[in-house]
Amino acid sequence: MLDLDKFVAYCKPGPRYTSYPTANEFREDFAYTHYLQSLGATPDAPLSLYVHLPFCRSACYFCGCNSIYTSDSNKKTRYIDYLAKELALLRDVLDTSREVVQLHFGGGTPTFMNPEELDRILEMLHTTFPNFATDSENSCEVDPRFFSAEHMRVLRKWGTNRISFGVQDFDSHVQQAIHRIQSIDLVANAVVLARESGIASINFDLIYGLPRQNLKSFMQTLQSVVELAPDRLAVFNYAHVPWIKKTMRKINELELPTPAQKLQILQQTIVFLSENGFQQIGMDHFAKPEDDLFQAYLQGTLRRNFQGYTTKQGSQTIGIGLTSIGEGEAYYAQNYKDMAQYESAIDAHNLPLAKGIVLNNEDMLRKRVIMQLMSNLKLSFAEIEQTFGIDFVSHFAPELSEITTFQEQNLLVCNKDGIEITKEGILLVRNIVMLFDSFLKNTTPMQQKFSKTI
Repeated sequence: MLDLDKFVAYCKPGPRYTSYPTANEFREDFAYTHYLQSLGATPDAPLSLYVHLPFCRSACYFCGCNSIYTSDSNKKTRYIDYLAKELALLRDVLDTSREVVQLHFGGGTPTFMNPEELDRILEMLHTTFPNFATDSENSCEVDPRFFSAEHMRVLRKWGTNRISFGVQDFDSHVQQAIHRIQSIDLVANAVVLARESGIASINFDLIYGLPRQNLKSFMQTLQSVVELAPDRLAVFNYAHVPWIKKTMRKINELELPTPAQKLQILQQTIVFLSENGFQQIGMDHFAKPEDDLFQAYLQGTLRRNFQGYTTKQGSQTIGIGLTSIGEGEAYYAQNYKDMAQYESAIDAHNLPLAKGIVLNNEDMLRKRVIMQLMSNLKLSFAEIEQTFGIDFVSHFAPELSEITTFQEQNLLVCNKDGIEITKEGILLVRNIVMLFDSFLKNTTPMQQKFSKTI
């Protein structure tokens, strides 16, 4: 069993490292001309498309996504029109005939779009990007409350082969506290619909640390989850950031589990899932042994991005739509979060770039170190030295000095060859990689805007 007191001592604000540098470091003075150059800087790299569909019927209080709550269908139609204009602008500055290896719809609630709207969006995308790889990963986030056979037909028509259902927790008291009511039967019916339509890879998103949640109730949720037989699970630590997301202020903080309770939940989750056919991947994902995600983990080729873990290494991500983030070898670029600014930029015949960041050599080096540890839980000094032309031990002498504390507590193994996170250390991998984050070294606690690591 874990020494919970030892782990709770590490509870402090820290990034989730879906990017490095993190989105907090993106700058509004990121030059538009540099962005245009960056889009074509790696012409041989395949493309990964992230499309943000921001609309929801109502707020789920736990959600940290950039969403717009509406029941006005005209707003959705207008948004699709602007997506069409954005895609036309992309065609002018990017070789859209490059191979697409991944397409992901995020939100918001993508299936809050009706089937006809979703069909129009997919047709626009496939017209703009006609060269989808035969083994491309085409996924869509789905709220089971807004999912029909007609939605499924449209998704399959355009090659969708992975679906991620937002489950979070099946306990009725927790669902009431987070304003997200959905029964086990509702989710089960959605899974059956997806399976009968030929979807071979289904993911569930779960969250631990929600209000009114406890160890017993979450274990009951996991039992129901296992019976529904998804192929992958993302088990996220609830990020309570009410200073950023106003809807989180509706959550009663007195009902949130303590860090020790959250650790108990996570510890038992890992044990339960391992006993029921799932392998842990990185810090918050689980997959069946035959799943591509686990195979990539075994081969050390897993990649982490804003959608979590993916097998598609080496691709350039193109962000499309409101607030979407794109990623290239040496840059990140984010679209406007405000709809009026997004539309205004497009009306001026510009891509809706709001901010971004250029990565220098040191940033790219630290990104590789952090992402290797976050994704594959191990790091080869020789591989880093060969790629970046450094001596790892001398370059990272201060970090390696600090890392001894984690090694003394059996959270990692560090020797002359590299670093490997232990099973216990997986729970604190965010804390470990924070040592290599040069931006945090220049940030005071008051400036940090991250959720707690535990």
